[in-house]
Amino acid sequence: MSLNSLPSQTIMALRAANTFSVFRSSLSPPLSAFRWSSKLRFSSPVLWHRYQVFRTGGGRFYSFCSLFESIIEELEAPRRRKRVSATAKMGLVGMGSGEVTEDKPVNRTLEKGLLLEFKKDSERVLLAVAQKPDGKKNWMVFDQNGVTSSIKPQQITYIVPGVEKFEHTEIADFIKKAQDNLDPTLLEFAWLELLEQNKAVTTEELAEMIFGSTEPMESYCTHLLLSRDELYFTVLQTKGSRSFYGPRPTDQVEELQRKKLAKEAAEKELQEFVELLKSAKAMPLKSKPPKSSWTAEEKTRYKVESLESYAIDACMDDEQRKTAGMILKSMGLVKTASSAVNLLIDMGYFPRHVNLDLLKLNIRTDHSDGIIAAAESLLLEASDPDEVDRRNLTDLKVYAIDVDEADELDDALSATRLPDGRIKIWIHVADPARFVRPGSIVDREAMKRGTSIFLPTATYPMFPEKLAMDGMSLKQGEICNAVTVSVVLHSDGSIAEYSVENSIIKPTYMLTYESASELLSLNLEEEAELKILSEAATLRLAWRRQQGAIDMASLETRIKVANPEDPEPEINLYVENQADPAMRLVSEMMILCGEVIATFGSCHNIPLPYRGQPQANIDVSPFAHLPEGPVRSSAIVRTMRAAEIDFRKPMPHGILGIPCYVQFTSPIRRYLDLLAHYQVKAFLRGDSLPYSHGQLEGMAATVNINTKLAKKLSSVSLRYWILEYLRRQPKENRYRALILRFIKDRNALLLLVEVGIQASAWVSLGVQIGDEVQVRVENAHPRDDVLSLKEILQ
Repeated sequence: MSLNSLPSQTIMALRAANTFSVFRSSLSPPLSAFRWSSKLRFSSPVLWHRYQVFRTGGGRFYSFCSLFESIIEELEAPRRRKRVSATAKMGLVGMGSGEVTEDKPVNRTLEKGLLLEFKKDSERVLLAVAQKPDGKKNWMVFDQNGVTSSIKPQQITYIVPGVEKFEHTEIADFIKKAQDNLDPTLLEFAWLELLEQNKAVTTEELAEMIFGSTEPMESYCTHLLLSRDELYFTVLQTKGSRSFYGPRPTDQVEELQRKKLAKEAAEKELQEFVELLKSAKAMPLKSKPPKSSWTAEEKTRYKVESLESYAIDACMDDEQRKTAGMILKSMGLVKTASSAVNLLIDMGYFPRHVNLDLLKLNIRTDHSDGIIAAAESLLLEASDPDEVDRRNLTDLKVYAIDVDEADELDDALSATRLPDGRIKIWIHVADPARFVRPGSIVDREAMKRGTSIFLPTATYPMFPEKLAMDGMSLKQGEICNAVTVSVVLHSDGSIAEYSVENSIIKPTYMLTYESASELLSLNLEEEAELKILSEAATLRLAWRRQQGAIDMASLETRIKVANPEDPEPEINLYVENQADPAMRLVSEMMILCGEVIATFGSCHNIPLPYRGQPQANIDVSPFAHLPEGPVRSSAIVRTMRAAEIDFRKPMPHGILGIPCYVQFTSPIRRYLDLLAHYQVKAFLRGDSLPYSHGQLEGMAATVNINTKLAKKLSSVSLRYWILEYLRRQPKENRYRALILRFIKDRNALLLLVEVGIQASAWVSLGVQIGDEVQVRVENAHPRDDVLSLKEILQ
């Protein structure tokens, strides 16, 4: 049979079919993929007469078959007339006026056997079959999960049309057929058609347009497409379970598409990052990527920084917090700071023992290149304004006594016995003001820091390291600039005479507290000066006690961590008794120097940071029954008031038992000590004082804030490493513990003598404060600051 013998309509239909096949590629989905069920048919819907789609390699192409458009229009005419009639009955929405208009049909009344969709909760929408009324308004339904429940009318989101007696056993099959055959592309075609016609539609009208049918399956598929659509259609009006949809403007769709593509790209980027995290977690410790690799690319750096900020509760904005939350969720972790910390440790970005408080407090650690350069130039160029007035004291034997790991040595001692039997002491203090001028760039940086920070893992100096160590610090066997306070003591330990002057010294010995105590115990004739210093310290302590001083000697723990980046770093722990002879010696000489400087400043009206403790004549008799040392000190300290600072005039220091006091002996590591140096040295030169009392007060306010942060950081870091030390010890270890006080009933605050840490535990053997018990460490978690002790019963 030839084409000429066929009816003209059939020929045009064949040509249209051939046109469609030409535009399908080998990668195109089969037509069967567009069939929802055996009843579903395309029947040449409106969309197919204007837009034909095929896919090649992920791209989407539209073919405008203008050649056969008129033919297809002719074939479509009967169906279009039928659809117009259905539209008139259903109330097609016109968009020209921007208002929704419809005829009388309203929402379908609920009755048994209807298939409906309802909102179970904020995240779940389920399909169900209506069973029976429940009260006046509610209905009992049997949902897709086999659960019977009562729902309110406002929970219903859609009633599937054309269904009257649906069996709940068929819900699962109905859902599967619908889900298997959804193609969002169909909405795009419908959007183009309706946008051109400037029309809005109901779900059933759109089903008729897309599928050529308003059967239950087609209508429900259309509802699902619309409910999931975020691009093409918007709800113009909703009445009960019936909604009217209008096509979005082109520019709005384009913007939404851009956002969607951006979202998809971000999700892909996130998934790639998550895969990197999983890979890094699985690697052995030594093979993990270095920290620098995580910050090399901007997109990766932002995600890691978001995690880090989340870990220390320092997110800058909601976006950073959201990013970290998505990463943790994608990794299957709960959205908590501790989860972020552990993840950063597992991926190798944080060391196992990362100091979170150092990050949280935003403490400055490194000095900028500009500050370092300025500091190094001071070493090369700085002149000594006090050179002609320095007294040469290089003939004195000078002892510098400090902890063995001290980096900044800023005080040393000399002593001799005068012909009349009295003791003369020289307290030599490093002279950083020889290099640094008030208001200079290096000085301003030191003021911002306020203090050097000493942690078990590192020291962060107030001044750049080279300037502090090479220029300012005292060094054994080398000529050093200093400010020297000399004091002659009366036989009772009070001050007979004093002087303050710039000096040159040559330190003879650099001693640790341990080695100094050992030298004192040997009582060597050639170290008679050290013995005189010890005698002077004894006199001073006795005199201060007569003035009401309270002995606050206790145990002090020091820890040095050699390799903190390792998972199991070496921990060296030392517990020092502040009543040790060498520590007593140094402490008394520092207090003596502070009293002299305060007296000097008061006599000459020099504004200085005068420290005082107004609580004089504290009654310690209630604590007399307690053992001297940590137990008594712990009880007394709870009754003490905080120290105060006055920049105009000195005040008594009740706890120290002296009439006045200024900290002066640590100008390399404490900025307020440096301020005292600036003031005193200017007076000695006859220059105008750099600061008034008001200026000092303003500067001290800033310094004290940073100093408190540094003290908190040091305290928390020390406790962390003590707990880590205890965590590693054998579980059977026994520890001596002193009862400091009872908190409630038999729950006591204890001091572990061997490690110098306080913790609470239930005790039964100790009957009063000061008793000693033995305990075992049940649990030690440094990251969570947990220490559990259990008493060992004899």
